[in-house]
Amino acid sequence: MSTRAITVSTRSAPPPPRWAVWAAHLTTLVVLPSGLWRILLVLGFPAGYTAEGFTAFQSPGAKVWMLALSVVCELLAFLTVGLVRPWGEVVPHWIPLIGGRAVRPMAAVVPAALGASALTVLWATMPLWWTHPHDDMTRTGNVVVGILYQPLVLWGPLLAAVTVAYWRRRR
Repeated sequence: MSTRAITVSTRSAPPPPRWAVWAAHLTTLVVLPSGLWRILLVLGFPAGYTAEGFTAFQSPGAKVWMLALSVVCELLAFLTVGLVRPWGEVVPHWIPLIGGRAVRPMAAVVPAALGASALTVLWATMPLWWTHPHDDMTRTGNVVVGILYQPLVLWGPLLAAVTVAYWRRRR
């Protein structure tokens, strides 16, 4: 039996606002359409590309990259849920070495705020998708892919809002 000390904060934070819970869960959904589209490419469907444009996605390296990108994006989006769940306040017991310890608020706020800033900048131009030529895509594919990627514009602002709610309740 382990004798390590468990350091759980005795001061409980107030529950997160309902809007923050919804926003946190919404982050996982705004990432999903683009990830599913990339998985279609991995499975061999052209998913809006012309025959010539699709050849770049048929190499094993490209498939691994697209699958990894889809999984990592969804996992990162899921971390937002931690800002409104108990595991964002106390590290789950099953995690080696640090399980059961209180999460220091700034240990969650700083990476989340930096991520929110980066995502906001990264996806800020996505609404302009249709103003750029995409010669390797079919006309319908260009429209569909643009629609599937538009929700990513919300990822950064949603994460920022949930981060502020977390910080306010944990300070």
